[in-house]
Amino acid sequence: MQHFFQLFCYLSFLLIIGTIIRAKVRFFQNLFIPASVIGGIAGLIIGPEILGHFINIIPASWNKEIAMLPGLLIIPVITSVPLGMDFGIKKEQKNIKNIITTTFILFIVTFLQLGVGYLVNFICTRFMGIDLYRTFGAELNTGFAGGHGTAGMIGRALQDMNLSYWDTAQGIATTTATFGLVGGIVIGVFLINKACRKGETALLKNPADIPQDLKCGFIKNKKHQPSIGNETMTPSSIDTLAFHIALIFSVSGLSYILVGTFKKYHIPVLSSFSVWAFGMIVMIFVWSYMKKLKLQWVVDKKIKGKISSLFTEFAVVSAVASLPLKAVFIYIVPILIMTALGFVTTWYCIITFCKKYFKDNYPFERAISMMGTSFGVFFTGILLLRICDPEFKLPVLGDYSLGFSLTALIGPVLILMGITLSLKYDPLTPVLFFGFLIIIFTFLIRYVNRKK
Repeated sequence: MQHFFQLFCYLSFLLIIGTIIRAKVRFFQNLFIPASVIGGIAGLIIGPEILGHFINIIPASWNKEIAMLPGLLIIPVITSVPLGMDFGIKKEQKNIKNIITTTFILFIVTFLQLGVGYLVNFICTRFMGIDLYRTFGAELNTGFAGGHGTAGMIGRALQDMNLSYWDTAQGIATTTATFGLVGGIVIGVFLINKACRKGETALLKNPADIPQDLKCGFIKNKKHQPSIGNETMTPSSIDTLAFHIALIFSVSGLSYILVGTFKKYHIPVLSSFSVWAFGMIVMIFVWSYMKKLKLQWVVDKKIKGKISSLFTEFAVVSAVASLPLKAVFIYIVPILIMTALGFVTTWYCIITFCKKYFKDNYPFERAISMMGTSFGVFFTGILLLRICDPEFKLPVLGDYSLGFSLTALIGPVLILMGITLSLKYDPLTPVLFFGFLIIIFTFLIRYVNRKK
């Protein structure tokens, strides 16, 4: 137990180092690289993969244990997703069509990225003579739309399936997440400047005016520091933060029990599910029951989000710090092909649908926010949208946030489905499956936007 505590102390040190570097180095500020990624890179440098060959700074055993942390930390992160979520769209809510269309576009992007990943696997193994493991390809969507934290999800899923290359897949997902994060911001800023010059942006006049607090990574002015949430519990009973963490971990623990029971009795299908998948399913039922009992007030979505962000930060720094460089370099050619195709197809898909179905309804702002999320994380989309719409006067943020929430709920299940199909059949099967879903959702978008 003491050793586990030491690991978190080390990861905390890396996070502080990353925060300081982000605040001081303009290069990282201009690229908006998160402190967790910077700290992870610092850990990678001083770890056994690089400086460890010359001087033993960090024990090699630490690296192996740190590599397992993202798979553990992602369980409460994904389990917490349904908590506090509004599962339905209210009838009186305005612009329901915009929300549904945004959601469907994000779903199509998910299908597309998964399909492209497995297509690269099929082409490389069948025509280029590159030996890839069966599930290679899921890392594109896991890294791009999921981000560094979700890289632990794919590692955990493969580890639960007793596949020996789980750490390699986790490392490749971390690599694609880095490419996606940096590339998404660089490409996004380039596209914003280009659209601004062409007059395609609704409000933006000077894209160079990015707030300094976004660059440096801290908010010095106390008046501008936002609250992290409301206290729903009294300290005399239980700390609000502790209550939210206890609720998330209780459901995660229940999921462990269910998975153990299903595996013990060899129940078909259910015994093959990962803990995080059950965690999300169980939380849906728990939250639905809490709403039925009118207990929504005990959960504050901001606090829940901060807890999820807390675990994500540690998942990211541990994933980057334990990146298996040797294994990643072995697959560098298919990784580069996959990410390049991912960038091109994702942006073309988003901008095409936005121009067609959001004509005269802020198509570029909607496209750039969805692109940011599809290449990096939710914050990346908000960052790019804030450049175009500094005060969020446009209705884009609300539609985009709801669409993202629904995609975040289903996305992990789709990744697991792709992995299962590639293992049971071949890499071409998930390509055909996700291609079929793209066609279905394309018709659904057309149906939603039909002229009445």
